[in-house]
Amino acid sequence: MSKQSFAELGVSSPVCAALARRGVSAPFPVQRLVLADVLAGRDVLVKSPTGSGKTLAFGVPLVELLDRRESGPAALILAPTRELAVQILAEIEGLARARNLRAAAVYGGTSVSAQAARAAKAHILVATPGRLEDLLSRQAITLAAIKVLVLDEADRMLDMGFRPAIDRIVAACPQARQTLFFSATLEGVAGKQAARYTRRAVSHEHVEPRRHDSVVEHRFVPVREPDRVQTLVEELGCERELALVFVRTKRGADRLVKRLDSHGVQAVAIHGNKSQRQREQALTRFKSGRVDTLVATDVAARGIDVEGVSHVINFDPPGDDEAYVHRVGRTGRAGRGGVGITLVSPAHRQDMLGLARRLGLAPQPALGASCRLTASRTSTVAAGSSVRAKKASVRAHASRAAGAR
Repeated sequence: MSKQSFAELGVSSPVCAALARRGVSAPFPVQRLVLADVLAGRDVLVKSPTGSGKTLAFGVPLVELLDRRESGPAALILAPTRELAVQILAEIEGLARARNLRAAAVYGGTSVSAQAARAAKAHILVATPGRLEDLLSRQAITLAAIKVLVLDEADRMLDMGFRPAIDRIVAACPQARQTLFFSATLEGVAGKQAARYTRRAVSHEHVEPRRHDSVVEHRFVPVREPDRVQTLVEELGCERELALVFVRTKRGADRLVKRLDSHGVQAVAIHGNKSQRQREQALTRFKSGRVDTLVATDVAARGIDVEGVSHVINFDPPGDDEAYVHRVGRTGRAGRGGVGITLVSPAHRQDMLGLARRLGLAPQPALGASCRLTASRTSTVAAGSSVRAKKASVRAHASRAAGAR
């Protein structure tokens, strides 16, 4: 594919200038794939991983397609979490202003009335399904004038149980609209819903090229249940930068932060029961390095993209292969190395051994009570049809854990 500039792809001078002010001088591959079709008014299905530049892939053409003389929302972007909604708004606000357009976001955890007032005046509305349905039920906004509908991280929204809400929201939009469907997978339920929401859509798939300069070390650490917190403290005491620790439940996140504090490790937590302000404050402290450990649930961490994460630690094991890929994918970015650590109690030994084998991380050794399985590779590999990742060589070996932990 030729490396066309934004201008050559049909982007206006004001938007090109706004991108340049942000230091964006050339389109990313996924943007080059998608821009022309979106600007031509076509529906698109885009399979692309997180962190590939897909926000601008829909954000840039979106601001080009809208007319500032429109009253009320003319474009709707649905996102699974508050964090992702905030991130999308931050990405497109400057582009919208370059075209004299207004953008707003609506999500839970903040004042409904204040959000409703901004949303009613916005040309571009970024929303989580729950808060949007709340505003629609209050008749605070209408979707009758929506010309472009974007579903970002659609697979995750469906995984989170938002399908009924999305169906109702789509039904509230005009049938004569343009729909842009972005997802990490287009198989299974996501593919079926994509077909329902779009018409004669053009499909694009962007696969990140294999990088040899980024090495992620995958470690599965056997641990007795009573020793899990102490083992985590020891791992966090190693030389590192920022560490992202995954747990299964919201209550578990808060409990772990307190237990780490009792061991002298300062950490912050984000999950769905935190207010938006609490979540933003925790992320700010983590991103700045004032606190170098963030404890999160899978849902809360969706859409978070933080530079400098050297360690991802699965305190609670991931629910499936795809969750493992998403979790450990937070490290080893931009050509930097990283470490993915999973604490494996006896109850989860077989599950994690199967996961490691399916992902190509554990081709032979048993994950025994006194051995540590370590696999180093350039990235995470594919597992089945639902997980997309980069292929790379693997070396695995087992070594005795000091003192059996």
